[in-house]
Amino acid sequence: LKLLVSGSGASRTGVLIPIPQYPLYSAAVAELSAIQLNYYLAEERCWALDPAELRRALAEGRRHCCPRVLCVINPGNPTGQVQSRQCIEEVIKFAFEEKLFLMADEVYQDNIYAEGSVFHSFKKVLFEMGPPYSEVVELASFHSVSKGFMGECGFRSGYVEVVNMDPEVQQQLAKLVSVRLCPPVPGQILLDAVVNPPQPGDPSYERFITEKQEVLGALAHKARLTQEIFNKTPGIHCNPVQGAMYSFPRIDLPPRALAAAEAQGQAPDMFFCMKLLEETGICVVPGSGFGQREGTF
Repeated sequence: LKLLVSGSGASRTGVLIPIPQYPLYSAAVAELSAIQLNYYLAEERCWALDPAELRRALAEGRRHCCPRVLCVINPGNPTGQVQSRQCIEEVIKFAFEEKLFLMADEVYQDNIYAEGSVFHSFKKVLFEMGPPYSEVVELASFHSVSKGFMGECGFRSGYVEVVNMDPEVQQQLAKLVSVRLCPPVPGQILLDAVVNPPQPGDPSYERFITEKQEVLGALAHKARLTQEIFNKTPGIHCNPVQGAMYSFPRIDLPPRALAAAEAQGQAPDMFFCMKLLEETGICVVPGSGFGQREGTF
């Protein structure tokens, strides 16, 4: 983002981010004084990404800034959806037509639970689409040791792969990263283990696969349990949790709750979360922390 943000006023860089979003994005955009452009995921279609909504957000953004970046989170954080291959192809075509730099947050790529859901990396789809897309669309793909089935949060380690970036710009990226020196050695070792996992025939392969399947199987069970229990609860609706490690249920709050929240100067969903914490000890995060459609909680 540091490389991509420039200009002032109407020429300032605009960054398209999904709503609901992982708050790191809005924070990074604000820190760099870039312009945040929201595109809303379609809750009624299991948080699908709608190209028409991308076009709306882009057209609106062009009135007051210069959109240059499109961020996609797949599998979704905090929405837990897995985008279809067709959707990814449409996003790539959109980025190609509008000359947008694509940033693909794919850190939950191993966490796929729902039947029929399959993870497709943006790079794979881009290359399989062939020219002109595979030769032109600029893409940065992100992966992390701290998330996904590894979940090694104590080791802040990850990587970005960049394709189709202008070589001179890529030199500047190398400089920018080099200024930060390097991560601690344990994090580097762990990242190497993640990008080079045990292969069939290796001494640790059988145990590795068994443990990975156990972890992902337990998470898939919890994902199903979460959506089933939410959907049995009056006033709560939850989409199927297709992947990642989140569910993003909608709470229907009665008028008296809205009035009580207003009286306390709180957002209605924050009011609900505080009441839940105080009365049950269960701690959840309000949807307003991630962004949500007006009038939904």
